[in-house]
Amino acid sequence: MLIISNMNTKKNSQDWREARRLQALKLKSKGWKQYKIAEALGVSAGAVCQWFKKVSEQGAEALRHTPPPGKPARLTQAQKEQLVETLMAGPETYGFSGHLWNSKRVAWLIQFKFGVKYHRAHVSRLLREELNWSVQKPIEKATQRDEGTIEK
Repeated sequence: MLIISNMNTKKNSQDWREARRLQALKLKSKGWKQYKIAEALGVSAGAVCQWFKKVSEQGAEALRHTPPPGKPARLTQAQKEQLVETLMAGPETYGFSGHLWNSKRVAWLIQFKFGVKYHRAHVSRLLREELNWSVQKPIEKATQRDEGTIEK
């Protein structure tokens, strides 16, 4: 078993695959045969062959990880920035009661301002992962609460 070392790998699941492909290239430059590289890295000889074909056609950068294409974002970066500014104004600005945004309210706001309809779950992911907004729980105290009794 070959240990891959000195590779700048992140914790992302794709990075170890990239590191493995780059390791194969290093081993080839040291004169290793393709079937030995495949055996050492735990992949098929066909995979190694494909990697080296890519390198010969496109260069070593072809072995780097590229994100899957997927659908293009429906909100532009400028719209996301505008959304953050809008959220900072508070939900009361748009007629909601209370000082908190929830995913349902934000989904409504996105549709109202930008004409883009998102599911609440996607809005939650958008806020958390792309806009770095975290879930906040309100500090609510009952109006009948007796602070003097609680202290005792």
